[in-house]
Amino acid sequence: MVEMFGNGLKRGDLSHCHMALEGLRSGIFAALAKLKGRAKLNEAELADMIRALRRALQEADFNVRQTKEITERVEEKMRTEERRPGLAIQTQALNILYTELVRLLGPAKEIRPYAQTILLVGLYGQGKTTTTAKMAEWYRRRHNVKVAVIEADVHRPGAYAQLQQLLEDSNIQVYGEPDEKDATTIVRNGLAEVGSADVVIVDTAGRHQLDKELVLELEQIATLCNATERFLVIDAQVGQAAGPIAASFHDLVGVSGVIVTKLDGTARGGGALSAVAATGAPIVYIGVGEKVADLEKFESDGFISRLLGMGDIRGLIDLAPSDLDEEEAMRITERMMSGRFTLNDMYAQMEMMSKVGTVDKLMSFLPTGMFGMGNMSKAQKEETQRNLDLFRVIMDSMTSDEKNEPNSLKVDRIRRIARGSGVTEKDVRRLIAQWKRSKKMMKGMTGNRQMSKQMKRMMKDMDGDDFDMGI
Repeated sequence: MVEMFGNGLKRGDLSHCHMALEGLRSGIFAALAKLKGRAKLNEAELADMIRALRRALQEADFNVRQTKEITERVEEKMRTEERRPGLAIQTQALNILYTELVRLLGPAKEIRPYAQTILLVGLYGQGKTTTTAKMAEWYRRRHNVKVAVIEADVHRPGAYAQLQQLLEDSNIQVYGEPDEKDATTIVRNGLAEVGSADVVIVDTAGRHQLDKELVLELEQIATLCNATERFLVIDAQVGQAAGPIAASFHDLVGVSGVIVTKLDGTARGGGALSAVAATGAPIVYIGVGEKVADLEKFESDGFISRLLGMGDIRGLIDLAPSDLDEEEAMRITERMMSGRFTLNDMYAQMEMMSKVGTVDKLMSFLPTGMFGMGNMSKAQKEETQRNLDLFRVIMDSMTSDEKNEPNSLKVDRIRRIARGSGVTEKDVRRLIAQWKRSKKMMKGMTGNRQMSKQMKRMMKDMDGDDFDMGI
């Protein structure tokens, strides 16, 4: 989809940009590559792969115990599990690792969008206030419920103003008392003022460490608000310190979920991801950007699937707004697979892509190698976004017949379309050339069994069926 509008990347590139834990992913693929092309399992090569996998996990700050557990289970299953006929040894190892990482992170936690009081706790600088705004907007957008937030951080100047600014374009109630120095007073008054909302989120102060003053304050707030959920907010960059931090907060308030922030900007997020083991509480949300909308509900299977290059179509669909026409998406996909691909189809495809988000975000949800995509540089992604915007403008100046029959576009029509859209004739010809390349690529996909399987799986998933990991 995206490759159509960019530079045409090399097939076989292993990684997406904008991918959380990019370093871990690269390390995993380097380890699994040691089994590439092998017809039989060789003990020496298996041991070499396991050592490389252990190193990749440790470099991503998974703790020693978890690293040992994961690698030992992968090694055991590689020796004992019967491999399906035709399944490559490397793919078998990938599927086993997927299963083990999903098991480590646990199932998703479902949180009802009503009668909820959510307490956010964590150390200083972990992103609690920003996460408060993100969560509030997420519940408002996803569930269309009444949401209120209470700013109880009395130690950081400007926390209330920051929260107001983040949510100024929404109808979310923001309660705070910037001149009040007692956090419990703010929470008590806030609950009296906005406590009737469907979801109330309480933002608390942090420290560089969990000192006596903060402990006492959080104990009082926790008792006062009687929160239905108590979420620990933790920065992905804290590494292996995440475990002890998580355990301390769990002992204090009884952590029921973990929110990992800044997961888009680090290659050492294993510590934060594995902190769930210290609390027994699942990861509920992940922050993947600076904007208020950059919050994702955490699904361990989808997250690990993306990490390992398998894509996360379910997550992509969940990311899309409610007005995305799934039937139209399936219709376009079917036309793509049948080889019937017009400029009208391309336009509709681009419209759907724009609803989902930027090229950068979209790419992180698609399987590695899909549509020939690979490791796009920042410049390539920017060019792709520019082309998407430009081509939509050009096609807005075309008639429906012209978009259905692009081969009919000769000199006179190209000149008229260029004038109507305010671009050069060269730009119009570039669009037509891009369409021809895309159509050729689509034709090639129909004869590619693996790619066809990916597309059919995507369509199946959009239709609500179970996700199939058999790759």
